Amino acid sequence: MIDLRSDTVTKPTKDMLAYMVQAEVGDDVYGEDPSVNILQNKVAQLFNKEAALFMPSGTMSNQVALRTHSEPGDEVICDTNCHIFNYESGAAAALSGLQLFPVNGEKGILTLEQIEDLGRPFDHHFPQTKVVTLENTHNRAGGTIYPINEIKKIGKWTRQNDYGFHLDGARLMNASVATGISPKDYAEYFDSISLCFSKGLGTPAGSILIGSQSFIHRAHRNRKMFGGGMRQVGFLAAGAIYALDNHVKRLAEDHHRAKQLAETLDELGMLENEMKWTQTNIVMMKAPNGNADDIVVALFEAGLKVSLVNNHKIRLVTHLDFSDDDLERSIKILKKTMKDFN
Repeated sequence: MIDLRSDTVTKPTKDMLAYMVQAEVGDDVYGEDPSVNILQNKVAQLFNKEAALFMPSGTMSNQVALRTHSEPGDEVICDTNCHIFNYESGAAAALSGLQLFPVNGEKGILTLEQIEDLGRPFDHHFPQTKVVTLENTHNRAGGTIYPINEIKKIGKWTRQNDYGFHLDGARLMNASVATGISPKDYAEYFDSISLCFSKGLGTPAGSILIGSQSFIHRAHRNRKMFGGGMRQVGFLAAGAIYALDNHVKRLAEDHHRAKQLAETLDELGMLENEMKWTQTNIVMMKAPNGNADDIVVALFEAGLKVSLVNNHKIRLVTHLDFSDDDLERSIKILKKTMKDFN
């Protein structure tokens, strides 16, 4: 069975596992896990920020960031299709008392012109705008890359208005590899960045939050409040260290295979986006008759797992455990199975 539901389905490589089991560990709640400390320092340097904090998940990393930037009753500007708004269980409201202000971006991309008049004036009637959050790459839009020129413009505006500027960069390394823009160049404009290790980088679990020393100091307490204090977690941190050293450049292979899947779907008339929007490792497939659930079942029965987005859309994600042989088989399955849906 070929699994293209997500890049979270990857398993650690043998070399990664060997590196992990040799990790030196300690109690991270006391700040005494040497492997975690090495990882946090390594990521802070990579992003040219002062500090970083290891987290169990990307959702926790995002939610700790929002909590650290704000107070209950504040408002967060975000894209309508972003992960924080759609896939984090209403956590901003439930955990931090925040109101999300979703705005419709094109393929997940908000422009300054769309949001520059949305900041709330001070008035007792209004929530107060405190955070703007972007997502790069954008999951639900199909792995699209946020243009850095637009990031620069929005970043300048957030600084002028004293808003926190957060990046959900779960797949930021995919954007970096695809564009050649370094992590530190992306990070320059943000006050906080979340990076996930358990997607394209192939670790079993873990994300990291990056920012200034004072921001991470406050975030540390919020991580504890949200239940994210961890003990001998250096084994997982070691996997992340290995991934940063060995699994970043190879993301280009995932992008290449995704392009080939997109080309196949385009030939079949079932590519959701134009080819130009297949920019990294996510491919969006359309179900013109609103029968996406039937297509998912048919592909599964043929040996290919994919992810249902809604009645009209299906997601395919290439990853570390998806080889050229798997690509060839997947293309054959798609061509054969889709005949029954055209």
